[in-house]
Amino acid sequence: MAEDENLELNDLESQEEAGAQEVPGAGEESPAEPHKPPANAKELEAVYEIPVQVSAVLGKATMQVSQLLKLGRGAVVELDRKVGEAIDIYVNNRLVARGEVVVVEDRLGVTMTEIIKMERS
Repeated sequence: MAEDENLELNDLESQEEAGAQEVPGAGEESPAEPHKPPANAKELEAVYEIPVQVSAVLGKATMQVSQLLKLGRGAVVELDRKVGEAIDIYVNNRLVARGEVVVVEDRLGVTMTEIIKMERS
């Protein structure tokens, strides 16, 4: 994942310390306006330690229990996705992004290629 593609929370703090302008109206909230997102990283500190579950779904398959019990070492389960197709990235069982599988040293990783914006109800 390229560093210039992602704005890290630490980058926000660096910009603030370097004299970046604050967002107009930050910290002000009128009853008629919806809640505004945090304007800087310091406002997010309260959520830094909250654990979340992140899942990267390569694909899905449906099978009967009898088929599942017949699977053994080396068995191949065909998924509903094609090679190279984007994978779904979930945070706490909510779809938030799509991405690609990458290899980081000797482990698998995921790079986000698309953020999914969902309307709040």
